Amino acid sequence: MTEGTIEAGAATGGVNILLRLEGLTLFTGMVMLYWSWDGSWLVFALLFFVPDLSFLAYLSDAKFGALVYNAAHSYMAPVSLLTLGFGLTSPLTLSIALIWLAHIGIDRALGYGLKYSAGFGFTHLGRIGRQKDG
Repeated sequence: MTEGTIEAGAATGGVNILLRLEGLTLFTGMVMLYWSWDGSWLVFALLFFVPDLSFLAYLSDAKFGALVYNAAHSYMAPVSLLTLGFGLTSPLTLSIALIWLAHIGIDRALGYGLKYSAGFGFTHLGRIGRQKDG
């Protein structure tokens, strides 16, 4: 896959803005739910950046890094966890799911999208990081 192909696969214009606003909405909603049910803010602070540890997989290679990062930053696992938490009436499980979803939401709002295997800077929301000239 060439850089041009990856950039062509990134959301642009109004679609990019909509996706980022969805991320902000997710973040705000999860924080408000967490606050309304009186979750521990210490737990929130301790767990909020845990999904970002997935970027360490890039130390292996970009393809594996993207796979692990995307697994930690897609909605599938935390929504499944949220459902499980409601089903089991488990406050800790619900806390983890809400925090995880809040993290994904703020990442998307800031433009940190799901990664392509070309490298960390290539996302479905466009390129991130400094661009090399030439």
